[in-house]
Amino acid sequence: MESRGAALGHGNGHCRPPKGRFGRYDSFHAGRGLSPNSINSYTRVLKSFFSWCNEQGLTRLNIPLYKAEETVKETYSDAELTALLKKPDIRKTTFAEYRDWVIINFLLNCGCRAATVRAIQIRDVDLDGGVVFYRHTKNRKAQVIPLCSPMIAILREYQRYRSGESTDYLFCTETGTQLTENGLRQSIARYNTRRGVQKTSIHLFRHTFARKYLIDCGGDAFTLQKLLGHSTLAMTKHYCAIYDADLTKNYDNFSPLAQMKASGAKIKMPAKGR
Repeated sequence: MESRGAALGHGNGHCRPPKGRFGRYDSFHAGRGLSPNSINSYTRVLKSFFSWCNEQGLTRLNIPLYKAEETVKETYSDAELTALLKKPDIRKTTFAEYRDWVIINFLLNCGCRAATVRAIQIRDVDLDGGVVFYRHTKNRKAQVIPLCSPMIAILREYQRYRSGESTDYLFCTETGTQLTENGLRQSIARYNTRRGVQKTSIHLFRHTFARKYLIDCGGDAFTLQKLLGHSTLAMTKHYCAIYDADLTKNYDNFSPLAQMKASGAKIKMPAKGR
């Protein structure tokens, strides 16, 4: 570091980048098509590294975290969803097309990530209890997600055709093996295109689920947080902000104070003289 500092013309061994270098770093990654979250993650790693360097007296560098403009996330329109949710003719369709139709219904029921869909095993679905257990999640925490009545009926029928062992993957290839990340992505893209829908992103179903849950279905942020598997309310608040949903909606159902009031329990004052 000292030799590099000297080479840069700083006799004290401290490396200081030319003004605006990190601004260009952000612009470079944004130009490569990386998402704001990805750029922010990379910037956090660099910031941590330079903080350590500063503590060791090696540098005097500091970089700001990347902040992107708040944008409304793209979602599938109701017209597009209607086209995608039209059930294929069981007598004429292939297993792959039928499976993709079931997956899209599942994504709109749960709003889960593609990796979660791929990891679900037959044993993870409890149709009698109306729930599905997530074996793979981004934060590595187990989740239990409810299934609506239409989804339960769809999965009952699907499992009759899919069959298989309890440890087999629920959404599999035509040969019964686990779908790869790329295989699932391409299959859904083909399915959407054949239905006349140009959007093909699987993650858009997650955004669509969040928007429809908050706006069309009147859901609240606290339940949405659990359904989407967010570790904190921060990301859920982000969805509320961009879709102009009310974070305080139904808060009486979650507030300890409201629950105390509703149950009629009395909060006792401390005895006098204590």
